[in-house]
Amino acid sequence: MQQQIALVLLAAVSLLPTAPPRASDLDSTEQQLVRWIAEHSDQALALLEQVVNINSGTMNFEGVRRVGKVFADEFNALGFETEWLDGATFGRAGHFVARWRGDRPGDRPHFLLIGHLDTVFEPDSPFQSFERLGEGEARGPGTTDMKGGNVIMLYALRALESVEALDDMDVTVIMTGDEESSGKPLEAARAALVEAAQAADVAIGFEDGDGDPKTAVISRRGSGAWKLDVKGKPAHSSQIFQPEIGAGAIFEAARILSAFRRGLAGEKDLTFNPGVILGGTELEFDAGAARGSAFGKNNVIAGHAVVTGDLRATSPAQYERATQRMREITANHLPQTEAEITFSPSYPPMAASDGNRRLLALYDRVSRDLGYGPVVAVNPRNAGAADVSFAAEFVGMALDGIGLMGKGGHTVDEIADLSTLPMQTQRAALLMLRLARGSE
Repeated sequence: MQQQIALVLLAAVSLLPTAPPRASDLDSTEQQLVRWIAEHSDQALALLEQVVNINSGTMNFEGVRRVGKVFADEFNALGFETEWLDGATFGRAGHFVARWRGDRPGDRPHFLLIGHLDTVFEPDSPFQSFERLGEGEARGPGTTDMKGGNVIMLYALRALESVEALDDMDVTVIMTGDEESSGKPLEAARAALVEAAQAADVAIGFEDGDGDPKTAVISRRGSGAWKLDVKGKPAHSSQIFQPEIGAGAIFEAARILSAFRRGLAGEKDLTFNPGVILGGTELEFDAGAARGSAFGKNNVIAGHAVVTGDLRATSPAQYERATQRMREITANHLPQTEAEITFSPSYPPMAASDGNRRLLALYDRVSRDLGYGPVVAVNPRNAGAADVSFAAEFVGMALDGIGLMGKGGHTVDEIADLSTLPMQTQRAALLMLRLARGSE
C-alpha cells in the first residue's frame, strides 16, 4: 500500500496546476464532499463551542475524560468502535481511541489520525469559555490547540461517509489526553500511539502548525529537557576567586550558560533555553513543578545553583551533537566547583522525509483544486513538538498542521480564524479521498 500511495504522490508532484483552479478540477463525488462540509459548518462550529467550554487542562482528569466522552459519542454515531485507554500507569487521564475498518475488497490505505483532548489551561485559569468575536473569529481555550483540529478530523470523516468513501479505507483515531504535559514514563504514555503507527500507512496530525493556512508541517523539531546542577565552595565573599575557594556555584553556572550560547547558538534550527535558575547558599527545587526557593547573602559565596531548560533539534544526530557539546562545556569547570548536566528526551524529531514531501505535494494539489491556493512546508522553527513525531518514523508518509488556524496559542488571546474551519475540513477530506482512490 505504501508503494502504491508513493506512486500516486509522485504523479501529483508532476501534475501540479500552474493555472488558477477551476470547478472542473473536482469530479462529482468530490464536489458532493465539499458541499456537504459547507452545509454542515454550523454544526461543526457548535461542537467546537461545546468542547471548548469544557475545561480540559492536562491535570484536570475529569475534564479531559468529559471531552473524550463527547467525541466518543460522535464517533460511535458515525459507526466507529471507540475505546478509552486509562492513563493511571503514566499519571494522566488517558487517551481516546476510535477505529474503523473498511469492508470493500482490495488493498485499503490505513490512516492514523492524531489529535489531543487536553489544553494548557487548568481549572484555576481565568480563561475558560468560548467567545465569538464576530463572524470571523472566536476566542477560547483550545480553540486552535487543538479542539478545532479534533472537530475538523471528525467532520472530514463524516463527509467521507456521506459519499460512501469510508469503506475504502481503514482509520485509527487517537486523541491523547496529555499532549501539553506528557505522562511518565513517556514510553507508556505514547505506547498506544506507536502501536497504531506501526500498523498504519499514513499519519495525519490536526494541530494548527504555525497558524497559517498556507503552510503544513512535514518536519518538526524534537524536544527534551536538561538540568544543570552546580556546586561551589561556600565562604566569605571577600575570599572569592582565591585558589582554595574558587568562584562559587553561581559564577560557574553563568560560565556554563554563556559557553552554551557561544558554542551552539549558530547551529541551524537548534535551540536551547534555560527556563529556571536558582542559586545561593541553600536552595530547594521541585523539578516536577519547575519551581523552588533559594537563600543566600551578599557576603557569602554561593554553594549551590540549579538551572533547567529545554533543547530542540531537527534530527537525532543534531540532538546528540548538542548534548555531547553541552556535556563537554559542563565538565570544563572552574576551580573548586563541580557541575553535572542530565538530559531527559521527550518528543522525538520528525524528519522531512521524501514520503512527507510527497504527501505535502498531494495536499498542495488538493488545496489548489479547491481554490484555496498553494501550501508549502512550514519552517520547523515555527512549529513546536507534537504527537505526530511519535508516529512519523513508522509510516510511509506523515503530515501535520492541518487543523483550525488562528493565533495566540497557549495564551489567553488564543483566537481561531473560523473561516478556516470548513476550508481545512475540505482539504483533509479530499486528501484522504484521493489517497483511498489511488488516484490524483
